[in-house]
Amino acid sequence: MASIHPHIHFNGNTEEAFEFYRSVFGGAFTRLMRFSDLNSPEFSFPEEEQNKIMMVRLPIGASTQLSGSDVPHFLGVVNEEENRSKITISADSKEEAEAIFHGLSAGGTVEMPLDEGPWGTFLGTFRDKYGIEWMVEYV
Repeated sequence: MASIHPHIHFNGNTEEAFEFYRSVFGGAFTRLMRFSDLNSPEFSFPEEEQNKIMMVRLPIGASTQLSGSDVPHFLGVVNEEENRSKITISADSKEEAEAIFHGLSAGGTVEMPLDEGPWGTFLGTFRDKYGIEWMVEYV
C-alpha cells in the first residue's frame, strides 16, 4: 500500500521549523542535506544558499516521514500566507492528540480548538508559527 509523506517548503527557516517539530514528535532526522552537499565542479549554489536545507526528514510514528526544504532564491519565494493543504495527524489516544495539538500550535493560530468533531472524531485545526496548517484527530 502506498503511504503519504508530506513535504513542506520554507523560505530559509527549514532548520528552525524542523528542530521545533522534532521537539514535539521526538526522534532523530533520518536525512539532513544542505545545498553545499550538492556542489560539484559543474554546478554550485550561491554562497548565501550554501547552508540552507536541501532535504530534511523526520520520522513520525512507524511509517510516516515529514520532509522539508528551503527554496533557493532563484526559484522564487514561498507564499507562507497561502491556503496550504493541511497535514493530518491521527493520534492513538485523546491524551496524545492534546499533547501534539498543544505542542505544535504553540506560537501559532488555532483555527478550531480540540473538541468533538462533526464526523465523530476528537478534532482540532491550527496554523503553526511557520504558517503550516495542521489537523489533529483522535478517532
